[in-house]
Amino acid sequence: MNSVEKRAIGGVGGIFALRMIGLFMIVPVFSVYGDNYAHATPFLIGLAVGVYGLGQAIFQIPMSLAADKFPRKPVIMLGLVLFALGGIIAANATDIYEVIIGRALAGSGAVSAVLMALLADVTREEMRTKAMATMGLTIASSIMLAFAFGPLLVGSLGISGLFWLTAGFAVLAMVLLLIVPSPLRVLKHNLDNKSIGQQLATVLKIGDLNRLHIGIFALHLTMTAIFVILPHQLSAVMGLSVRQQGLIYLPLLFIGFAVAIPFIIIAEKKRKMRQVFLAAIALMTASLAILALGGQASFGIILGLLLYFMGFNLLEATIPSWISKRAPVANKATAMGLNSSSQFFGAFVGGAMGGLLLNQSNLLAWGLLAVIMAAALLLIIPIADPPYLSSTTVTIPKDIDIQDWSQQMMAINGVDELVVMAKEQVAYLKLDKTQLTDLSRQQLSKLAQSPLDI
Repeated sequence: MNSVEKRAIGGVGGIFALRMIGLFMIVPVFSVYGDNYAHATPFLIGLAVGVYGLGQAIFQIPMSLAADKFPRKPVIMLGLVLFALGGIIAANATDIYEVIIGRALAGSGAVSAVLMALLADVTREEMRTKAMATMGLTIASSIMLAFAFGPLLVGSLGISGLFWLTAGFAVLAMVLLLIVPSPLRVLKHNLDNKSIGQQLATVLKIGDLNRLHIGIFALHLTMTAIFVILPHQLSAVMGLSVRQQGLIYLPLLFIGFAVAIPFIIIAEKKRKMRQVFLAAIALMTASLAILALGGQASFGIILGLLLYFMGFNLLEATIPSWISKRAPVANKATAMGLNSSSQFFGAFVGGAMGGLLLNQSNLLAWGLLAVIMAAALLLIIPIADPPYLSSTTVTIPKDIDIQDWSQQMMAINGVDELVVMAKEQVAYLKLDKTQLTDLSRQQLSKLAQSPLDI
């Protein structure tokens, strides 16, 4: 990776980590401490936890539509401001309704998809899966750390202190956003004349993108349900307290990721993304079946979780990369917004389903989740491999009109997308090598004022 990509991954990864830790620290403790708020009932306590995910599911699409029409970073900044304000309202809450309002406002700052689209803008095609895999590990690790640190900190900070910490993390995320490069996207097709309905219709007509939305929905439905059901099972079968359970999650997560890395590389380098993707869903189906049949023994739980985390990391790494390859260039954030809405709606449904399955038999609870994952696999099987374009990095010549230079680049046959980072004097070209001719190669080299290896 070059320096621009490393800086982008560090900045975007840090923003994701701060948001996820701030969000999920509340989850393992709120069911206990929520009783301290006026007017609290079990239903309202559950609503206070779940309304964030519902808000994310609703607002991902409008935020993403805005990010395809306007620069991405101001949209992300708006989302972080809403996230911080929601944390401040919840921190000052005295009754459960104020907490719900704060959590809903924080959820309206739905910028996960826009962050992924920004990262896709500033990473080359060949580095995309590696970058997205890093984000997948960051997100998963942040969730695990949040579940570990929430119970440890609530004793000294109180529940309002955790909400203040959430708001503080949002401010730190705003600072990190400043170090992420600010790309200028130059597209073959301008969105200015496209309505919101046309933007959505363009993306919704692509069947393979809809199959990816099904995949992320099933992934986060099962993951959320697992973390509702599993703490009670780990306590009953292995005698572990909530605090001790983090010692099970973290090693399995990192082992699962380490095992998944070679397959992530194969998916990208060997162009086997479809095979790896379907294998990961099949692996997760098998892991849930193992938990259904062998979850009464420690070995069955450990094996089932390990296989699940392997599949989880593979899907988290490949889905954003696949969308960035398959989505129309001008509608990348919109496609990622639909995917993120599917993700958070899956988490919302999974949380509700996990609560309903909590007192059911081991076979019924895990078996139903296995059936859901198997159904997703059957629906996704027709998916085709994503298009494989290549990227090249160009140093922008000095003392030129960047807008004019960019338009000349985009007029060359075979250039699919151009991302310009003027401050860094670097541009990324996304190329369809099947469309490149000797003439277009000469034109590219001339405009870059240097020979290009294309």
